[in-house]
Amino acid sequence: MTELTDLTVAGLRDGFRAGDFSAREAAEAFNAAVAGAKVLNAFIVETPEHALAAADAADAARAAGEASKPLAGVPIGMKDLFATKGVQTTAASHILEGFTPTYESTVSQKLWDAGAGMLGKLNLDQFAMGSSNETSAFGNVISPWRRKDGANAALTPGGSSGGSASAIAARLCPAATGTDTGGSIRQPAAFVGISGIKPTYGRCSRWGTVAFASSLDQAGPMARDVRDCAIMLEAMSGFDPKDATSLDLPVPAWEAGLSPDMKGKRIGIPKEYRVDGMPAEIEALWQKGIEWMRDAGAEIVEVSLPHTRYALPAYYIVAPAEASSNLARYDGVRFGQRELPDGANLQEMYAATRAAGFGDEVKRRILIGTYVLSAGFYDAYYTQAQKVRTLIAQDFEKAWEVCDLLLTPTAPSAAFALGEKQADPLAMYLNDVFTVPASLAGLPAMSVPGGLDGAGLPLGLQVIGKPLDEQGVLNAGLAIEQRAGFMARADKWW
Repeated sequence: MTELTDLTVAGLRDGFRAGDFSAREAAEAFNAAVAGAKVLNAFIVETPEHALAAADAADAARAAGEASKPLAGVPIGMKDLFATKGVQTTAASHILEGFTPTYESTVSQKLWDAGAGMLGKLNLDQFAMGSSNETSAFGNVISPWRRKDGANAALTPGGSSGGSASAIAARLCPAATGTDTGGSIRQPAAFVGISGIKPTYGRCSRWGTVAFASSLDQAGPMARDVRDCAIMLEAMSGFDPKDATSLDLPVPAWEAGLSPDMKGKRIGIPKEYRVDGMPAEIEALWQKGIEWMRDAGAEIVEVSLPHTRYALPAYYIVAPAEASSNLARYDGVRFGQRELPDGANLQEMYAATRAAGFGDEVKRRILIGTYVLSAGFYDAYYTQAQKVRTLIAQDFEKAWEVCDLLLTPTAPSAAFALGEKQADPLAMYLNDVFTVPASLAGLPAMSVPGGLDGAGLPLGLQVIGKPLDEQGVLNAGLAIEQRAGFMARADKWW
């Protein structure tokens, strides 16, 4: 029999329903995998008892002849940005270390209601601010992948959802939650050879999720393949009256609607995504993706998104501005870390707590955000960035007049070594150059693995869709997946 940890979400669900194995057997297999891979540092907190409790409930329900829940028998990882009742939630920051919520985030509650069990809380860039998982207060996450040059340099799994990416690629969990503010599901998925989708802004509730940039943050699933992403997204999505930005719409049956047939679809290729210095291997994969879409029956059209080059600068004004506002709540008074120097007054306590609790990248973004929102600079920076954001959204609207979906690379490079870009924030920010435009426009977008580069590392292709067209994005992703035939996995060294 296939190792249980090699099964996908669909494989675990269907195997459990068929009686091939018990939910407890699956949970125990994944618990053992998690416990044996501490060197990857993918988990901040392990919760084997949660996974076993959900498994035992699923086994008992099956024994009683009850209908199985959608995710019964499936243990998953939870990014440590989602509040989990009774389980520490830190956003990978010392300022929240020891914080144990008395409530459950809407997304995690939906997954538990669907029968999933939690293997643990996954590591991430602190407050989801980063592209390499090097800003976590709990140490770097390491990718299970290695370059084929024999150098054995530790590689980034991408960020901010690096723990989710590394854990799935290493078969520590079949799927995990991620969040995507500017590419934090899609870029790490590309770096480790898995799939991940950021749905339309508002599809998944933000309630109970630690906020970074409220007008951009969106939860989504990461998994080994497109079908698993569809299964997970169905469970995670839905209207939530506790979130003012939640969309009051029914959740489509995305898994049932999966089809790799692209006949009648027009795929747009944005000319502005051919950036200077893009590696030839990324360009070659993009051309392959175009051919795969053609083979699936799609018509290929070139489109223009003229304001793309302003997307990154606009994002790095809007996101830090919202972060500086959101992170003002961490003051050492109500919860989390508190630093109280002798004789300190309230303001000094605030300052000492924030200085000790926030990491360098978080401080950098708070400073940028506070600056662009300050008197005299608000109109020059923040207002201008919001105008640019509107222009970027309008570019996409014009593109939809001539095409149904867009195909681009996911990231401008394969995974890089830890420490390689840490000293240069601008080089790090450029990782998001292909993912940020869809985030600014609130569009659904997905990364699917397309192949390996010369060093044997995964490369991803990105599909961007119209608002609410997750089905179209998933279907195009499936067409790529079937034609790419990506079966590569990291050689086990951990």
